[in-house]
Amino acid sequence: MKLSLIDYLCLKIFALLKMNYNTQLPRLIISEYGRNVQGMVEHCCSIEDREERNRCAKVIIQVMGQLNPHLRDVPDFTHKLWDHLFVISKFKLDVDSPYPKPSAETFDTKPNRVNYPKGKMKYRHYGKIIEDIIEKAKKYEEGEEKEVLKRTLATQLKKSYLTWNKDVVSDEIIFNHLAELSEGALRMDETQKLTDSNDLIKRSPQQLNSTGSTNGGGKKRKKSHKKFKH
Repeated sequence: MKLSLIDYLCLKIFALLKMNYNTQLPRLIISEYGRNVQGMVEHCCSIEDREERNRCAKVIIQVMGQLNPHLRDVPDFTHKLWDHLFVISKFKLDVDSPYPKPSAETFDTKPNRVNYPKGKMKYRHYGKIIEDIIEKAKKYEEGEEKEVLKRTLATQLKKSYLTWNKDVVSDEIIFNHLAELSEGALRMDETQKLTDSNDLIKRSPQQLNSTGSTNGGGKKRKKSHKKFKH
């Protein structure tokens, strides 16, 4: 019976691996493909006949694609597989690739340094987005809409403060921070009261959903247990 190329490769790999521990085996170049694929690539490099070596490389590409089906949604899926094939072979594999053969220097190049956003934040625990919203809120005309927005911002500042510091924080501190961040443009009436700190700490999105707030003002619906006559 004539073995297929894949069956032949598998038998060859099993014969090479035997029963050795992973610590005794060569280091995996790309661990996502596993040791069997790396053994196939090593065997492919040892094939002297170029035509057979090309055929072997194409079969390995098919196996690599089946092992990583999630990569099929990635642009240039096949191109990426061929690049990985050459990487696993340590760029020693000499086959006719449909794509330009990459070099080791290509993968050794370090990515460009990513610069951090410029501009310092006064209070990092509030975040950059809140500062941007405050800048837009400063431009609102005085009126009911601006008052609602100021109260909403103050409540959000209090939530953010308690996220990083579980200690109780007074409304006066939050009002001062809002005025400071807005450069005095958003000032709250000190007689106003925000939601209590303990309530904000206790109320998580999961807890709010589980309280059954839509059933009669936050009260849980009682189950009715009716007795049925048999």
